[in-house]
Amino acid sequence: MKVFIVDDHKLFREGLKLLLSTREHEVHEASDGLEFIRALPGVDCDVVLMDVEMPGMNGIDATIQAMKMRPDMKIIVLSMYGDEQYYYKMIDAGAKGFMLKNSGIDKVVTAIEKVSGGESYFSEELLVGLLNTMRGNKQDPPETNDNELSGREMEVLYHICLGLSNQEIADRLFISKRTVDKHRANLLGKTGCRNTAALIIHAIKNKMIDI
Repeated sequence: MKVFIVDDHKLFREGLKLLLSTREHEVHEASDGLEFIRALPGVDCDVVLMDVEMPGMNGIDATIQAMKMRPDMKIIVLSMYGDEQYYYKMIDAGAKGFMLKNSGIDKVVTAIEKVSGGESYFSEELLVGLLNTMRGNKQDPPETNDNELSGREMEVLYHICLGLSNQEIADRLFISKRTVDKHRANLLGKTGCRNTAALIIHAIKNKMIDI
């Protein structure tokens, strides 16, 4: 796996690079978004680990530029508690995963594998933090009526928010993967979300699930 780390903290980059190298991943690095964008044409990478707040070009602008250059690029946001305000912007920019910077290396590898395989990824700690934030926010009215979703769609949505793949959901609910594929497509259509990452944030924001 070829991984590009974009973060302005050198010690963090070098530590993560060392850990990923022991897993036989090829790792590139940049100290900010602009350095990453300038290096991108000459670098082949499968997944990008992108910090949000960086001097110069931040992670949001870098993700927007990178997706214009390579629309199929897989970007995972390196998040810290308190970065929730940026999640929608990063999803709109094209990010496919979110993980906390203090995650263990096994979770980092899991995130890389899932996102490179076409799935979305949210760390459990991040989901719990989002849920707690949304529970404490009484000002957000639901944007989607739960009655619009069938019971089975709500079940599938719950398992999507747990981070399960379509095959894992199918196995757990004793239905076919094709059926799960259809339910996922229906969920995206009914909620107006463009991808699974947006769907998860939407479900949490509108208190549609409880993990």
